[in-house]
Amino acid sequence: LMPISFRNELLHRGFTLVEVPEQEFESMGCNVLATDARECIMVAGNPLTENALKKAGCTVYTYKGEEISYKGGGGPTCLTRPIYRRD
Repeated sequence: LMPISFRNELLHRGFTLVEVPEQEFESMGCNVLATDARECIMVAGNPLTENALKKAGCTVYTYKGEEISYKGGGGPTCLTRPIYRRD
């Protein structure tokens, strides 16, 4: 769901993209918060996306989102403030 020009620029710069299956969009499978290089937080219940991230070398932390995410309509990227991260 990102602009093609942005997607192509990421690929041009050497980024590897992890595709989120359509059936995991409603359960916020595409709402993933990077907390460090190859480390992220996502809503539990998206096994295809979680496994794809792990296969790409990421450490994935999950949380139950029934109350805070599904009812509030916000995943981990919406529920946080910007943080400083060292490379």
